[in-house]
Amino acid sequence: MANQKMQNWLYKRASLTPNRIAFITEEGQCTFAELNKRAVQMAYRFGTLGIKKGDHIAILAKNNLRSVLVINALHYIGAVIIFLNNRLTSYELLWQIKDSDAKMLIYDPTYSDKVNNLKKYNQLLDFFSYDELSDIKQTKVPLQFEIDLESNEAIIYTSGTTGYPKGVMLTYGNHWWSAIASSLNLGLYHEDCWLACVPIYHVSGLSILMRGLIYGIPVVLQESFNPELVNYAIFKRDVTIVSVVSAMLTNLLEDLGTSNYPEKFRCMLLGGGPVPYSLLQECKAHRVPVFQTYGMTETASQIATLAPEYMLKKMGSAGKALFPVQLKIENNEIPTKPGEVGEIVVKGPNVTKGYYNRPEQTEKTIQDGWLYTGDIGYFDEDGFLYILDRRTDLIISGGENVYPAEIETVLLSHEAIEDAGVTGIKHEKWGEVPVAFVKIRDGRNVNEKQIIAFCEKRLARYKVPVSVYFVNYIPRNASKKLLRRKLLELI
Repeated sequence: MANQKMQNWLYKRASLTPNRIAFITEEGQCTFAELNKRAVQMAYRFGTLGIKKGDHIAILAKNNLRSVLVINALHYIGAVIIFLNNRLTSYELLWQIKDSDAKMLIYDPTYSDKVNNLKKYNQLLDFFSYDELSDIKQTKVPLQFEIDLESNEAIIYTSGTTGYPKGVMLTYGNHWWSAIASSLNLGLYHEDCWLACVPIYHVSGLSILMRGLIYGIPVVLQESFNPELVNYAIFKRDVTIVSVVSAMLTNLLEDLGTSNYPEKFRCMLLGGGPVPYSLLQECKAHRVPVFQTYGMTETASQIATLAPEYMLKKMGSAGKALFPVQLKIENNEIPTKPGEVGEIVVKGPNVTKGYYNRPEQTEKTIQDGWLYTGDIGYFDEDGFLYILDRRTDLIISGGENVYPAEIETVLLSHEAIEDAGVTGIKHEKWGEVPVAFVKIRDGRNVNEKQIIAFCEKRLARYKVPVSVYFVNYIPRNASKKLLRRKLLELI
């Protein structure tokens, strides 16, 4: 794919189908031509601010039309977008801004309080809210009407097993091939309409925005997940595809009651980790067209998805590798036989080229083009993939990835805590939630409430332990490696 270029996707789409609806939001709707015109105007405002091709620009965005404009305007400039999780604390955001070498933060006014905290600690960074952008004069600057598929479109941070997030570099080519792979599996119809209620700072939400441009289909963009609003859009706005995780699907079924979805609704794309078999059985009873999928930030969303004809026959499977992708299961670098459990390893044009400023981590994770996911699964006799775990220690809470090591790093920064371990426990609403085990230093005093408050200042709410257990020791092996699987035995 070296030196492969194509026209800017919004520019091309606006020239092909200018009058088609591009986005439908709570603020209204716009066509591709209208979106393109406004994105160009915004790009010229960015030119006035001095944003240039290759600059790293962080955005703190909501699921709304103004965020879509900012993203496409930055594409026209050729800037690399640093997508920040709006659920993170200012403490966490500051770390990612510094690590990504961002020169500016553009943010939705909703997050003004967080940004004001950031300003106290970073005097060098420029900050602009969406409201301020509308007052900036336009300056005609060179726009990028062509994109290089090898160039970075975005950096999205994903939590790491070392306790610190890693910036996944996603190229335009990664997004392009992800969109093409999805269409080759799910099909593409003129009347398709994709609903995005997952955050656009996640690869799952961002990939839907990209597919809308590439496919030329409308995207219904909702600010957050609300089962009533999602079901309303399926019935009243002709939505044909929705991307969800298990907790969201459960809520949708509860709201649906005894009804069935209309025939035009053809795909409930279900990701976010292993799915309870009982949930799939309920979907079958309600004739909900569920397609389990497997993907991650490093693969620009889907990399394996169940094909339509196997939805019932291979219930519980994430399917097979999408068309341009290769997938294998290894155990100690040896390919496994059907039914044998091992690490999922993937290769394809939608796989990231690496982690920003992490050459050692990149070299360790990507070998000869193969991405070692750390996820555990197996193939059945027919070659269908089944996911057992989203990495050995990963906690998936409400569709969000929570790594124990990140929480442990925060806990160990508390002066009263000598050692700590974190694991997940089952939760009826969120699937899993983190709990902490701590060993207190001799002569120190701290209670559960104080520890949780300490974490709340440094972690997003979904990462904060719901309980803290005080123990005499943290289980470790001979090499002092934490044995998280033994933590629950201490209760």
